[in-house]
Formats: sequence, structure tokens, C-alpha cells
Amino acid sequence: MFLEPFWLKHAASSSLVLPGWHRMSYEFEGGSLISEELKNHIRRLHSVVGNANTDGRFIIFGAGATQLLNAAVHALSSDHDGDAPSSSPSRVVASIPYYPVYREQTEFFKSEAYRFHGDTMSMKNEMDYLSSNYIELVTSPNNPDGQLKKAVLGGASVKTIHDLAYYWPHFTAIPAPADEDLMIFTVSKLTGHAGSRFGWAIVKDEAIYQRMSTYMSLSTYGVPRETQLRVLKLLKAVLEGEGKEMFEFGYKTMANRWRKLRKIFSASRRFSLQDLDHQYCSFSKKIRGPSPAFAWMKCEREEDKECFQVVKSTANVSGRHGSLFGSESRYVRLSLVKSQDDFNLLLERMEALVQQEPHNKKIQQGNERNASMTFGFGHHFLQHPDLVSYINSYKSMDEDM
Repeated sequence: MFLEPFWLKHAASSSLVLPGWHRMSYEFEGGSLISEELKNHIRRLHSVVGNANTDGRFIIFGAGATQLLNAAVHALSSDHDGDAPSSSPSRVVASIPYYPVYREQTEFFKSEAYRFHGDTMSMKNEMDYLSSNYIELVTSPNNPDGQLKKAVLGGASVKTIHDLAYYWPHFTAIPAPADEDLMIFTVSKLTGHAGSRFGWAIVKDEAIYQRMSTYMSLSTYGVPRETQLRVLKLLKAVLEGEGKEMFEFGYKTMANRWRKLRKIFSASRRFSLQDLDHQYCSFSKKIRGPSPAFAWMKCEREEDKECFQVVKSTANVSGRHGSLFGSESRYVRLSLVKSQDDFNLLLERMEALVQQEPHNKKIQQGNERNASMTFGFGHHFLQHPDLVSYINSYKSMDEDM
């Protein structure tokens, strides 16, 4: 929702009128479920931004990154290694803190071909290369902490899925184009249109691409043509001026939010935020600071073991519990991508919470005493006879003029 003002400004160029007779059939000409024009615009977008290499790659559409992630895990799982299904399910892993959907989705589908096995690092020293296959999920920038991540595992028995949903200039510097075997993006993090439920995967291996295509065909028979038409319209608006206007607006908005939030947290000894490095951005051609979508907040006091409950009960702020991300419960994720009104309310409540810390109360009391002394001195000064005479004479001159 932080991008809503941009789209209000560009309402005309992003609007779409769809008559009832238009695009009624399942397929495009030639029997494809994918708009070639939209696919070409996606390739052009990545070329302009410089965040992914699409040369010689296959592109497949899905109902957001969520569907594409499961299609990718399905395509890479043990069921497809060789002519017969493997007796050992593929082990799906991700580095803590990881996106909760990875665990929730793999556990929900209860597939015989794969199982979620938790943290990548804990698995690294226990890998069974002979009897097990591994699927590592790499989110970069990471949700929830915004860190740029790389794969941890390696070897012939390891397949990797790179979730690059947040790898856009309004959330991070773009040091170089991603050039991975399987990369996933979503329009929700690019333009803000989460309700359109549209994402795409860039796939190097044709066999993996075909398996993912089969999954999409059997599950939903592609992405709605109306959705593809709307996304095409949005990308055309984004690409006006080589994308600079939207990405500059998005980055300035997020950077400004982070400056304000960090200023509040700099006065706190109870709470802290993640540290992120400045990097050179090939898109903006300058070194720039981080501006991730989420604040990964930590409660530093030993007694504040349930950080979610602390901020909920004392500041009426609802985040996401750290344990959902496989992390400690003294962490909580705060969303910074909501509307400006919502963000202002977050700032107001977090500032009030930080000001209640003992050391800040002492500072506030000291400031109040100083203000009282200053007022007393000023009041006494204003009663000085010579000053009163001067002010009266000045008023008289002003009235004569």
C-alpha cells in the first residue's frame, strides 16, 4: 500500500476497461496459457532494472509466488529423479529466519515426494548425500530481516530455489543481476498489486520448466487472462521513463520510513532493529542504504522473552511472532509497506513505548525542569523596566506609521 500514491498519480495510464466479450476462451492464439507480450515486457523490465538474467531462460506464470514455490518444489522433488519415485522424500530446508509459507505449505500438502526439514545450517553437517535429495529455499532479500542471501548447500544432490520477490530497487540495492537456475518474482512486491495474484518464475532447465508447467495446467490451468492483461498494463506504466519514476518514489518512501523508525529506536535500550550494509546499486548508479519491507525487531531485555506480546500489550502494535520464522520468540516482524496513515500510527505508538523506558523518562523530566527554569528567567527578564519602556515606545512608533 505504500505505492498507492504513485498509482493514484498514474490512474489514467494504468487503467483498464475490459468488455464482456474480450478474451473469453481459456487460451491465447496457438493454445498457449501465457501472454507472449506480457512475457516480453517482463524480460524488458529485468533488463532495465538489471536484477535478473532472462537470456535463454523459460518463463512461467503462476497465481503469485505462493503457487510457483510449490510448483518448483514439486518439479525438483525426488519423484522426478530417475524413472521411478525415490523411496526417500526430498528434504526441503531454509535458513533461519525463513518465510513461514515454506514450512506451512510443504506441511499442508503432505506430499510423499518432499518434507520440510527446517534450518539449512543445522542440516549442513548432517547431510546424507547418498540416500537423500535436498531442496534449499533461498530468499534474497530475506523475509523478514532484509538480508541479501546466498545458497548454503552444494553438491549434486542439492537443488535450489531462489525467491527474489523483494529484489527490486525500492527495497534493496541491486549489486548485480541474479543468474540462478530457478528464480521467482511476484507483482505484489514490484507494483503493490497483491490482490492480482500474479507471479512468474525464470527457469534455466527445460525439464524443470515442463514439470512446473504441468503442475500449473493440472492445478489451475494457468493464470486468468484478465489478470495477465492488467499486469501488462501495469508494467507498461512502470516502464515509462525506464522505470525510474516508480522505483525512485518507492525507494524515497521506504528510505524516509526507515530514517524515522531508526531515529525512534536509537533512543531505546529495550528494543533494537536489524543491521544492514550500504551497497552500490547498479540501477541508481550510487551507494545507497537498505530500505527493506520489514523491521526485524528484537526485545533486548532478558525478561521480554515474548516480544510479540510485549509490543501488543504495551503499544497495541501487531507484528508477526518470531517463532513463525523459525527464530526466537524475542523477535517480532513489523510491516513497513502499509499505507502512510498506518505507518504514522506505528511510529506514534512505538515512540510512546520507547519514551516509557526509565532512561528516557529521566531525560524528559530533566528537559521539563530546564524548560521551567527558562520560562521563569524569561518572565523575569520581560518585567525589566528598561525593556518595557523600549517595547512601549516601539509600539507607539508602529501605530504612527
